[in-house]
Amino acid sequence: MKIAVFSAQSYDRHFFDEALARDYASRGFELVYQTASLAAGTASLAQDCDVICVFVNDQLDAAVLQQLKACGVRAILLRCAGFNNIDLKEAQRLGFFVARVPAYSPEAVAEHTIALVMTLNRHIHQAYNRVREGNFMLDGLLGFNLHGKTIGLIGTGRIGMATARIFRGFGCRLLGHDPLEQPEFAAMGQYVPLDTLLAESDVVSLHCPLTDASRHMINADTLMCMKDGAMLVNTSRGALIDTSAVIGALKSRRLRALAIDVYEQESQLFYHDCSANMIEDEVFLRLTTFPNVIITGHQGFFTIEAMREIASVTFHNLDCFASGRDCGNILPIKS
Repeated sequence: MKIAVFSAQSYDRHFFDEALARDYASRGFELVYQTASLAAGTASLAQDCDVICVFVNDQLDAAVLQQLKACGVRAILLRCAGFNNIDLKEAQRLGFFVARVPAYSPEAVAEHTIALVMTLNRHIHQAYNRVREGNFMLDGLLGFNLHGKTIGLIGTGRIGMATARIFRGFGCRLLGHDPLEQPEFAAMGQYVPLDTLLAESDVVSLHCPLTDASRHMINADTLMCMKDGAMLVNTSRGALIDTSAVIGALKSRRLRALAIDVYEQESQLFYHDCSANMIEDEVFLRLTTFPNVIITGHQGFFTIEAMREIASVTFHNLDCFASGRDCGNILPIKS
């Protein structure tokens, strides 16, 4: 069985080859790594492949899915938890087997969230550069104690809960907002309406999936509901925030700081080396001018443990498809 792995980086090859050799060497799986992202112009690279494996910025709209069907593809493996980049209705109509990796390492993303908050709050990025230049002045590096502060978590699934447990260790008050309330969170924090969470939180952290309902949930109106001087963190999906509106809140100083590991237009930037090229995204460039903004390139998931889990679960999903067994990670999610 031939599998085209799109958006393949060197680390994908390492962990997937490791999992293949360790657990599935006898299954006859052949991995064909493609550095290109999946889109209308690259779908033909899947010709004669039974299966494709894709990541967060690969495009699987109706037109691409139809091309894949014509190429002979029968299964789509998402090596990620989110599935906003695939037209599930069209995939179902075309008869594709679609499966994801629902929880590769919640702690990886949660710990990255905390790292961003701590870096912004204590100005670690600025202090690092100052010391390297021989400047040991503390002016402009004043932070605040996280202990006793109110943290608002929008989304209390696996990643939100892992984040909540860490913030609780700092001695923070926890507020949560999620249509599916978790008893574990209710035992350590309080569920409140979104406007209450925004009004009372010193740090607002996003941990929810991207859907039609959640797209641009942080916008000009909701930003006006936020507590003056709050910090906003997004390690989930870029389109949860209206970036232009956030820039306005930063300029007016309503937002104290912004940390993002995701960006709405990231597919043209993230996972590429753009250092020798001119970046033409003016909104992104505007963000980089703020000293109180930190951007990382969608690396929250990027730990050894998470990469091994992604490879392992992806191969499990592949093996389920190949052998005709039931798969608990299949999409659409069965209620």
